[in-house]
Order: sequence, then structure tokens, then C-alpha cells
Amino acid sequence: MKFSVSKETLIKQLQMVVGVVERRQTLPILANVLIQLKNGELTLTGTDLEVEIVSKAASEMGADASGDITVPARKLLDICRSLPDDVDIKFSTNDKGRVVITSGRSRFTLSTLPAEEFPNVEDGAETYEFTLPAKNLKHLIDSTSFAMAHQDVRYYLNGMLWEVSGSTLNGVATDGHRLAISSILLQGETTDRTIQVILPRKGVVELSRLMVDEGDITISLGDSHLRVRGSDFHFTSKLVDGAYPDYDRVLPKGGTLEVCGDREGLRQAFNRAAILSNEKYRGVRLLLSDNLLNIVANNPEQEEAQEEVPVDYTGVDLEVGFNVNYILDVLNTLSSEKVVFILSDANSSALIQDPEDQEGSAYVIMPMRL
Repeated sequence: MKFSVSKETLIKQLQMVVGVVERRQTLPILANVLIQLKNGELTLTGTDLEVEIVSKAASEMGADASGDITVPARKLLDICRSLPDDVDIKFSTNDKGRVVITSGRSRFTLSTLPAEEFPNVEDGAETYEFTLPAKNLKHLIDSTSFAMAHQDVRYYLNGMLWEVSGSTLNGVATDGHRLAISSILLQGETTDRTIQVILPRKGVVELSRLMVDEGDITISLGDSHLRVRGSDFHFTSKLVDGAYPDYDRVLPKGGTLEVCGDREGLRQAFNRAAILSNEKYRGVRLLLSDNLLNIVANNPEQEEAQEEVPVDYTGVDLEVGFNVNYILDVLNTLSSEKVVFILSDANSSALIQDPEDQEGSAYVIMPMRL
């Protein structure tokens, strides 16, 4: 097996797949990337048995023969990064079963493992398929993924719900204390049933990395897997087997107290108040009065931060506590000039939205007792 590829192309391919390669793995071959060459097309595959990413590119200088090998993924990436720019990297295998990599006066010999031992992520029948712009899916993921749980015993919360209903794709994430939902319209796509799948955390993170601002992607949903196909990659992930909570029941309805303010001004005020909040519980008090929001934070050292922010509010005086990190996550995610908080009382959840895009994304934060 002998081929040549440019440094730029190979690094781009490796960066696509190396994220799923585990640093600590039970099977040695999972630390490797599968390199396949066929008909002048170079394919790289990385997997951790749950998520699989395949990147494809042309081998610019052709191939003497087709073939496949597996080599240590991160070592190969480090070697490629260390080489000068605008060079070609040549691969060849020797009679000892190792791969020799040369570029200019540099030469590296890497160990290999048999390609036939490289595992595939099993997938079953696909039940529904649709196409959408990659930038739309990236927006949906980035708008909601921060609310996923981390290593929760309720394993189905350690991922993101994708729900196709009619001509809408909803992305939902929650850790039990907050909830994020984002919706996008599927042009020309519609289904008369509701389809729900739960994508695991690692799949969500890696898929967000693959999304770019140009081009369309095709998403295929199955009973046990999800597949995303782009122009130069294939992504496959096993799904979480579980029932996601009914998120619609969590969305506050009928809130009558509406607070509207400048998103950036509020973000900076909450950032400053967070400095003196309790490091463990991260609670801040919100005191609302006519067109004024007071933000108060205390910590066990008896230190205190107070911020006054002008807002549009004409309801009753109200005091309510929230986790400041949860509020900041939402304010950092939104890009609108204004933000609206909708409340019912001091013991009810807050609904946070972009006032000009109330059909797009919504965020729910549970209150804290302070």
C-alpha cells in the first residue's frame, strides 16, 4: 500500500475523526484510526464503539494499490502537525507490517494493527430520513446542548432528545434543574407521526464539531442508531435506549410577570454578581420592582454583590432566587439584543426567550430557595 496526500487534507480528515478516539480504551485498536484507500479515495475512520466518524477525501497523488491499515490516531495527528506547511505526506507499508511516513527529510515508522480487526458501529434499519442545512443543525445543537446532564443516574438525561413532529425538528436537553428547547423548520419535509430519539452526549459534541456553515446534510433515524451524511463525512451514533421526560409539561404556561431587558447589560451584571455568589450553590436573588431589577449575591464569608439593572417591568414587587450559572448559560447562548423573563411567582420556574423569536428557542430554569 502506497499513497501520498497533502498535509492540509490529512490534518482536516484526522481532526474530524480523532475526537471519538478514546485516550483510555479497553481495546488497543480503538486508539487507532482506520485508513482505507480505494479508487483514489482516502477514507479515515475513528470509533469508540458508540460513535463512528468517517471522513473522505481524494488522494491527490494517486495510489499504486488499494489497501487498508490502522495506525495510532493521536501520534499520526501530532506528526502531521509538526511537519512544515504545504508539504505532501507519503505513506508506505514495509515487510514488517509497519507503516513508513515520509515528508521531505523527515521519516517516521509507526506500528499498525490488522484492519480486519477494526470494529464497525452496528446499525439497524432506518425509519425516517430528511435533509437540512448543516448550519441549522449546528444552531439547534449549540442552542440546547449546554443543558444536558453530566453523568446523571437518569442516563437518558445524559444526551439530547431529537423530536421530529410534522415539519419541525425539536432539540431538547435538560438536567432536571433547567431545560433548553430549540426548533427548526424542515423545508419540504413532513411526517404524520412523532419520532423521538436520544443522542448521547459524546455524539452531540462530535456532531457539533462536524457542522459547518455551508452545505446540506442528510439525517437518517433508526430504532437503535442515528446517521448524518455530509459531503465529506459520515457520522453514526448509537442511540440511548430510554424514554425521555415529557418536556411539554415542564414548559411554564400562563406566566403573567414579564421582564424585558438588554441581554448584554444583564449578562455583564450577572457575571459581576456571580463573583461573590456561593461557590457551591451559585445562588443569586432577583428583586423586581417597577422598571428595576436588583441582583444580589452572598457567600459564606459574608461578602455581598449588588447590581441594579433598568428593565421593562410593571408587575408586583417580587423576590426570587436562581442559579446564576444557569442564567448566564442562557444569556451567553442567545444572540439577541433583548431578552425576556416570564414568571408567575417566587416559587415557579422562569421561562427565558428572545422576544423576537419566541418560536425558535426557549429556556426554563427552576427557582432556588435562598
